[in-house]
Amino acid sequence: MSDSPTADAESPAEQGSLTDEAYRQLEELIVTLQLEPGTVLSESALVKRLGIGRTPIREALQRLGREGLVAILPRRGILVAEINVERQLKILEVRRELERLMARLACRRGSDDECAEFAEIAEGMDRAAHEDDDIVFMRFDRQLNNLLSHAARNEFATRAMGLTQGLSRRFWYLHYKRVADLPRCARLHAQQARAVSRRNPDEAAEATEHLIDYVENFTRATLDRGAQR
Repeated sequence: MSDSPTADAESPAEQGSLTDEAYRQLEELIVTLQLEPGTVLSESALVKRLGIGRTPIREALQRLGREGLVAILPRRGILVAEINVERQLKILEVRRELERLMARLACRRGSDDECAEFAEIAEGMDRAAHEDDDIVFMRFDRQLNNLLSHAARNEFATRAMGLTQGLSRRFWYLHYKRVADLPRCARLHAQQARAVSRRNPDEAAEATEHLIDYVENFTRATLDRGAQR
């Protein structure tokens, strides 16, 4: 395999791995607003920035397009999608039901190794709360979302959740310094992860309700403070 970032001669397995890595890096850049809403994205520029070939970059952008984080527009190119409060509230209507279901399913269907990983994520979230570290929080949040999706063993719920998580994380990151409390948010995520690690469906569902209540109140507060972009 060539070391050149523009080479796309990888095997299918390597290509898939590179696509996942390109997606992970691009999603984080968009969610943490290093690539701001309205930014026009260039495949060639992203190849140089990430050191990953054009084909994985293109496939990652298509995935981000399906999730609503980028808009692929004919004759205009690829733009980072705008952020909208009303849209976020609709997302939370779906997230509340889906995430509660997936937390219950993960308690019942998760493996012992996955339960141990939930416990590790809870510890990481507690650390993020203690250190008030937004990047650490965002990374553990993505890890928690991915693990919930995997441990629930329901591909239809996973697909639906995939359309909400990145948009929710980006919205939170945009506004949290003005209308949110990162330590409290991280602790609520820790409670959810710890409940799943204990295989307690009722506790996990209740922790999920508290978490989504917090996120919804936070979202409505952005309207009250005129923080919509």
